[in-house]
Amino acid sequence: MTAAVEKTNLLGMPKSKLEAFFESMGEKRFRATQVLQWIHQRGADDFDQMTNMSKALREKLKLVAEVRGPEVVYDETSKDGTRKWVMRMDSGNSVETVLIPDGERGTLCVSSQIGCSLDCTFCSTGKRGFNRNLTAAEIIGQVWVARKAFMPFEPNGDRPITNVVMMGMGEPLLNFDNVVDAMNLMMEDLAYGISKRRVTVSTSGVIPALDRLGEVSDVSLAISLHAPNDELRNQLVPLNKKYPIADLLAATRRYLSGLPDKRKATIEYTVIENMNDQPEHAHELAVVLRGLPCKINLIPFNPFPESDFRRPSMNATRRFQKILNEAGYITTIRTTRGDDIDAACGQLVGRVEDRTKRSQRYIPVQQMTP
Repeated sequence: MTAAVEKTNLLGMPKSKLEAFFESMGEKRFRATQVLQWIHQRGADDFDQMTNMSKALREKLKLVAEVRGPEVVYDETSKDGTRKWVMRMDSGNSVETVLIPDGERGTLCVSSQIGCSLDCTFCSTGKRGFNRNLTAAEIIGQVWVARKAFMPFEPNGDRPITNVVMMGMGEPLLNFDNVVDAMNLMMEDLAYGISKRRVTVSTSGVIPALDRLGEVSDVSLAISLHAPNDELRNQLVPLNKKYPIADLLAATRRYLSGLPDKRKATIEYTVIENMNDQPEHAHELAVVLRGLPCKINLIPFNPFPESDFRRPSMNATRRFQKILNEAGYITTIRTTRGDDIDAACGQLVGRVEDRTKRSQRYIPVQQMTP
């Protein structure tokens, strides 16, 4: 019996790789342009739909390739309009993707790993442990699925997704190549055509990968900081023990200096009651960030069962904001969205077959999300 040929999933291929794929088949490079538009601008997943290619080529593609997105196992819309999808990636594993509408703006929060290889103490995702990196097809597939949910595709019409943030499950820079390929597709005019200013990668501080990112991309940058000093950040973000704040902010400056335009980094700061929400923390943060082109996003902590942390009062958060504003920083407080469907920042968990066994320290098996 002849073994089945493993088909190449074209969903995650940026233009350069798709051109190389068609050349390997003895076809012209321009076929990549046609296929990109069919997949990402028209939502096609069947080669028979691609009618500007010959039937012979379509039959040829069916033998060696496919367009396969993640399977949606949960799709729920919050009372505030936030929409969450749970997407199954393989047996036992799924990730979560969230779309946050805000007027004419729609921000999609995309996952990069099944679980997270880091263990930040304030984040529910990290308590689920880690299974593996997502492929480029699985990353861009989240955008593809979300876009298909607003059919029909209209390449020149209103766009339900105007911004993408790599802030879902996982540390994006620990899945470097696949994340870069997926972000290139997000920005590709023949695919989603999202501005580089509106595609944001968030990192907890993987400095070597951040320096490498500056060599190959110019997307916007968010730094998951959450503390103004190393002693406190070591407790909240264990990665800080390897890459402390001063080194991380120096790498952030290097990245920003390499951009072709004047852009600011977004400093993400989860505000936790009696942990990092005191006035002295705000004053210290203002000093630490001095000279860095940045804006600050304060995120009131979103509770989850495995954490003893508490959400700060709004008065404490506004006091924190006032100190930073008076120090000259543009500082916003993120409105909690989608918490009634566990879609708020820090609440994304999916389902993870944990290879690290970390989840056993935090989560009884019966509490795992189905």
